[in-house]
Amino acid sequence: MSSADEILDIVDENDQVVGQSPRGAAYARGLRHRCAFIQVRDAAGRLFVHRRTPTKLVFPSLYDMWVGGVVGAGETYDDAALREAEEELGVSGLPTPEFLFKFLYDDGAGQTWWSAVYEVRCDLPVNPQAEEVAWHDFLPEEEVERRLSQWEWVPDGLDAYERLRAYRAGG
Repeated sequence: MSSADEILDIVDENDQVVGQSPRGAAYARGLRHRCAFIQVRDAAGRLFVHRRTPTKLVFPSLYDMWVGGVVGAGETYDDAALREAEEELGVSGLPTPEFLFKFLYDDGAGQTWWSAVYEVRCDLPVNPQAEEVAWHDFLPEEEVERRLSQWEWVPDGLDAYERLRAYRAGG
C-alpha cells in the first residue's frame, strides 16, 4: 500500500472525527486530519534536523526540525508519535515521546491539520528511512536558529517551532 492509500480520520475544527479518507484524497481535497510532530534531541541536547526526500507527498525536499507524520485512522496521537519517531529515525525502543500541546495548523490555502507536539530524547544511533530522509544531522539549537533564514523549511514545522518557543517561554 502506498502512503497515498493510507486511511486517515477526517476531523472538524474541534478535532472530532467526522469521516475517513485515503491520505492522497485528503491532501488533494484539503480535508482536515491529524498529525504528530516530535522534536528529537540527542544526549548532548542537539536537535535532529533533516531534509525530506523529493518523493514526499507534502513539502518535498524541504528541511524539517521535526520527525512525525499523519495519525492513521483509529490511531491515537501518542501511538502515532512513537510509531512515526521510530520509523523516521530507524530505531526501536525509543522512550515514549512527551506530549506538550496541540494546535490547528491552517495555511489558508487548503492545507489544515490538528498537530500534536511532542519531544523525546534519542540516545540510540539513528538510521533514518532513505525513502523519507535525504539528509540528516543533530545540530545545536543555535545553528538551527541561524539556518532558519538560510534553508527552505516545511511551513508547518516552522509554525510548530515558533509555537514551541512561545510555549517554553510561558506564552
